[in-house]
Amino acid sequence: MKLNIIKNIPISLSISAILVIISLALIFGKGFNYGIDFAGGNMFQIEFKLEKAEEFRIEDLNVALDIIAKDIPQLEDTKRKVQVEEGKAVVIIRTTEMSDEEQKSFLTSLSSEYNEFEILSSEKVGASIGKELKTKSLWSLVFGCIIILVYIRIRFSNLSFGISSVIALTHDIIISAGVIAFLGYEIDTPFIAAILTILGYSINATIVIFDRVRENTRKLTASTFGEIMDISVNQTLTRSINTSLTTFLAILALLLFGGATLRTFVTTLAVGVVIGTFSSIFLASSLAYLLEVRKINKKKAEIEG
Repeated sequence: MKLNIIKNIPISLSISAILVIISLALIFGKGFNYGIDFAGGNMFQIEFKLEKAEEFRIEDLNVALDIIAKDIPQLEDTKRKVQVEEGKAVVIIRTTEMSDEEQKSFLTSLSSEYNEFEILSSEKVGASIGKELKTKSLWSLVFGCIIILVYIRIRFSNLSFGISSVIALTHDIIISAGVIAFLGYEIDTPFIAAILTILGYSINATIVIFDRVRENTRKLTASTFGEIMDISVNQTLTRSINTSLTTFLAILALLLFGGATLRTFVTTLAVGVVIGTFSSIFLASSLAYLLEVRKINKKKAEIEG
């Protein structure tokens, strides 16, 4: 298989633009479902003991919580996840921030409704702490992109490569976030970890291509920059696809067997690997070509002028 990257630049840029626009519409239209890490509040992971899986009904739990909510208003707007297995049902209940007394009252009231249950975990994050964590997470992504820009600039002595890499990474982040917004999964600290992982994965794939471009620029002195870019992408294509496929299969295994707690993290990684592969092959190389040709033409104009 041989790709003609330069000839298909309009198609590559159009696909990327459409995906980014749709993702931004989802992010700002539907919005994010922020987890307790960023929104603040309380989260309880509770295991109910069962003789049979059919014994647990979420409707009964909802009725019980509605009764308790008459005394504890924070329970009126809760988010609940249920995972039923043989012999137990694990329920995650997320509420707005409770005081210590309200937490005790909630658990006492719950024990009057259910005889056998165990609190697997209980977390509390203040609204101000959640806001601070959200800000720090955003800055970590910004600093990550800046560091990558500086690294590419130093490694290749070429600002065009650095700019195109950062644009491609931003493209990957936006689309990955858009998919999570569409699915309604919680945005939490594992999501940020997944995004940072995507940055590292995607930039590595891009660096492989740019390394080959630099190498071929020295060898193929009679070729145009567009020809060199096409040759370089095709020389690294098999490696890029094989690496991405292997990584994706490992992520798919986690997605299938990792459970609900890993869902946001693994889904973000899966989307990021696919989009990152596309952006490193098509978007980053196309942008690098356009920026480099613009720079070459500008130098020619200065010499001729």
